[in-house]
Amino acid sequence: MKSATSQTPQPLPLEIVHWLTGEINSGRLATGDQLPSERKLCEQFSVSRAVVREALSQLKFEDLITTQQGKGAFVAKRGERHAFRLSEVSLGEENSLLHILEFLITIEVAATRLAATRHTAEDLKRIRQALIGMEYAIVNDRLGDEEDYAFHQAIFAAAHNPHFKALNEYLDHSVRRLIREARSNTAKNYHELVQDVQNEHQAIFLAIQARDSVKAGEAAERHLRNAGKRMNMYIED
Repeated sequence: MKSATSQTPQPLPLEIVHWLTGEINSGRLATGDQLPSERKLCEQFSVSRAVVREALSQLKFEDLITTQQGKGAFVAKRGERHAFRLSEVSLGEENSLLHILEFLITIEVAATRLAATRHTAEDLKRIRQALIGMEYAIVNDRLGDEEDYAFHQAIFAAAHNPHFKALNEYLDHSVRRLIREARSNTAKNYHELVQDVQNEHQAIFLAIQARDSVKAGEAAERHLRNAGKRMNMYIED
């Protein structure tokens, strides 16, 4: 069994990705085999569920696994590829977070504008629930990355555009990583700005609620650019 301790420090999701990839490539996990549960992986690597989900998202992105809601993750058939591909960005690649953020600014601002005009009462409820979840995480001194992820997922769903939804699902592992890194960095180095981050999310929600697509887009872009600043990234206008 793989130990959670690695001789070479590396991002925690990448450690899980490397181990599971080795298990698959060696045949110890064969096509159709079910991967260890999220709970078991959390225990094995001594990490949070969010870290495990980020690793699984990376493996799904690389077509090594498939997931079935309520059942778990399974080794994919070799040779199965997505019809749509983007240039793959490694979890450990230099500047990868900056590249992800630059790309997200483009698509998320557009999705947020659509969400402002197209959202249903149920959409707004999901966005609000995620916002409240982030507030609860702050009060209880938790990272709140899963709640943050749910907030942005709910906005993409509220855009009611299948292409935005598909692209967002495809970028799942990158978005999870960016959110976790951004919130971890703010909590560690700019703790006094944690509430500012929450206020940025609140501004996005209020603009969507008011069906003001212009303000919603502006709030989304401001939030993402501020996230970059908090992570010491330079993003061109």
